Amino acid sequence: MLLWLGPAVRAFAQERDPDVKIAGGGALPTGWHARTDKNRTLSDAKITTMGSGMHVTLGPAVVLWRDRDKATGNYHVVATFTQTKNPRHPEAYGLFIGGRHLADAQNRYTYFLVRGDGKFLVKRRVAGDSTAVVTPDWTESDAVVKADSAGQATNELSILVRGGKVTFQVNGKEVYSAPAAGLDTRGIVGYRVNHNLDVHLSALGIHKL
Repeated sequence: MLLWLGPAVRAFAQERDPDVKIAGGGALPTGWHARTDKNRTLSDAKITTMGSGMHVTLGPAVVLWRDRDKATGNYHVVATFTQTKNPRHPEAYGLFIGGRHLADAQNRYTYFLVRGDGKFLVKRRVAGDSTAVVTPDWTESDAVVKADSAGQATNELSILVRGGKVTFQVNGKEVYSAPAAGLDTRGIVGYRVNHNLDVHLSALGIHKL
């Protein structure tokens, strides 16, 4: 019974929390690419340059990347995310690594997210809309700064790939690690931000080790 109710509850939640309509969307900063989940329209995603980073105001969830931001071997990728408003329910933002075929139906990558209720998740997108969990589920960690009553929170996320191991950190504290062999690590790195969020993204730091 629980297995049957789970998808039904998720479907009901999606109906109650559709992608919001965003004015002035559809454009991207020079050099950047975006892919929305389920090929939703990019016109409902406003993505603008802000300082050395970007600001995103979203209807649909997106991944954002530049072709030049590739990483292989041992490396460290890091960025700071500031959620500025309360979504209808906790939604997530973070980094992805190992991106391939990002512009087509075979897109795949490993992604690391946190959300305003203080939880994190690691997953893989294995082809198109299919995903595979790495962490069992959303996991609470005191390393994740929770959103305040206004929905605001700032978190630094980093992913360290070294010596056949991938380490996921929030605000400098390790929250999870896994063998690199079971993850996508070679390819493009970038940002992932889930739907209906308003988030500032710092410049992406990519450091070869």
